Amino acid sequence: MSSELLSFVEAYQTLLWHGFTIFLRIGAVMSVLPAFGEQSVPVRVKLALALAFTLVVTPALPPTQPFAITSFQTVIPFLLTEPIIGLTVGLGFRFFVIALQTAGVIAAQALSLSQILGGSAVDPMPALGQVLVVAGLALAVMTGLHVQVVHAIVLSYTLLPAGHFPDPSDLSSWGVAQIGKSFSLAFSLSAPFLIVSFLYNLTLGVINRAMPQLMVAFVGAPAITLGALVLLMLLAPVMLTAWIEALRDFSENPFGSMP
Repeated sequence: MSSELLSFVEAYQTLLWHGFTIFLRIGAVMSVLPAFGEQSVPVRVKLALALAFTLVVTPALPPTQPFAITSFQTVIPFLLTEPIIGLTVGLGFRFFVIALQTAGVIAAQALSLSQILGGSAVDPMPALGQVLVVAGLALAVMTGLHVQVVHAIVLSYTLLPAGHFPDPSDLSSWGVAQIGKSFSLAFSLSAPFLIVSFLYNLTLGVINRAMPQLMVAFVGAPAITLGALVLLMLLAPVMLTAWIEALRDFSENPFGSMP
């Protein structure tokens, strides 16, 4: 009876240490995760979410290394590596929010909307970017962002095992590739606004050249504001659909660009 109880206690301790190491990675992911890790979310809520994600992920990852409760040295490698890997996964998702913010800034600057309600968000950005970010986060949560995050975390253990520090060169290459994809996605989303802005300014230049006495700025400013709002209404669903698809592709293979 005592031997069975001792084996049960050892298995229970192993499970607790295993869950603790997973919590280290998930806690770092949660600190920068879109929607769940925003600055407006209280810290206690983030902690509760991290614990909930840990309870979901732990059964999918059986312990790969026994832990000795009397030896703290076995935990030190996890204290150093797991937060770094978690931040890497979380930043991969955060780059998509940055892409929406950048697309909103580009579109607002191109269409002279950058000063309208510019300070309404936690991160200063034009109202156009704030609308896209709020809509994108709401759509991501509705389409199963939590499931995608769990899938990405489980996949991260395949390429980046627990307790092993990732190769710095591979990690830097992956980060540069993700930043490039983020800016590429931002420019692709804002491309229609840039095209409309170019055509608008070209038209104003031709009109001003043909009729120097006409104050084209007073006539064109209301027109471009109305046109920008109409264009946002028409293109926002398409932009958010493309953004969601890119986010889903990343969650299915978060480290696809890592050597």
